[in-house]
Amino acid sequence: MWREMEPDERIEVAVDGYKVIAYSFGSGDDVLFLLNGGPGLPCDYVRDSHSCLVDEGYRVVAFDQLGCGASDRPTDPALWTIERYVAETETVRQALRLGRVHLLGQSWGGWLGIEYALTHPEALKSLILENTAADMPHLVSELARLRGALGPETVAMMQAHEADGSIDHPEYQAAITLLNYRHVCRLAHWPAPVLRSVNDWNMGPYGTMQGPNEFLYTGNLKDWNRVPDLHRIELPVLITVGRHDELTPACAMRMKLHLKDAELHVFPNSSHLPFFEEPAAYYPVLVDFLGRNRNRR
Repeated sequence: MWREMEPDERIEVAVDGYKVIAYSFGSGDDVLFLLNGGPGLPCDYVRDSHSCLVDEGYRVVAFDQLGCGASDRPTDPALWTIERYVAETETVRQALRLGRVHLLGQSWGGWLGIEYALTHPEALKSLILENTAADMPHLVSELARLRGALGPETVAMMQAHEADGSIDHPEYQAAITLLNYRHVCRLAHWPAPVLRSVNDWNMGPYGTMQGPNEFLYTGNLKDWNRVPDLHRIELPVLITVGRHDELTPACAMRMKLHLKDAELHVFPNSSHLPFFEEPAAYYPVLVDFLGRNRNRR
């Protein structure tokens, strides 16, 4: 079960002339390498929910991606591309001499993980895709379905505010808040690591790549689609998703159908954060998958 832990090491890595901060827990050659969501979101929530895997004998490594957390926060929007983040991830892996890793990407980290696996398959033992998608246009259609559950009047209100650029209006923000509590985290009180990450969100990378909120995609990833390339990933893949996830079970199933060696687990009482919402169900699934692929060459 998750708990907040102090890292054994806090490591500074030079990336593109900037400082990126990595956090390492435990020791050994079997490494779980974490890619958090966002973009622009500090890694606290995924780091603190997975550092407990040291109890299973893994070294767990996370890092604040450039633009967030304790890492440097440049303002050049040209930096915020998935290709540059792939190169950053590889720089961190090599700088920390992690060798071949089990790569876990959650949400945006899953998109990054897919892109990384296609670019650097030799660096991975396995791939874990959590609460994510491989086809952004399909995801956008699923988000429209979730928005539609608010009712036609609310949907019309949201579309009007999006059209005239007034998404900061209280009634629009109220609809987004409701969607967040339905599809991002269904807990009445969000855990401290989640609040730390959300309250320190750098909206520069997020707005450039995704959009103004979780339910409106206008950034440079809005047309990203790697489904046609998923067959090239020959690693074992674990896909996890919450029944009520904003990145829906349909998105997860779309990935599974196009991967060669994938298994899918749906957590019935979770949305976007099963490791916090449904930990008793989540951790056995992850530990079992990692154990079966622990000594993979």
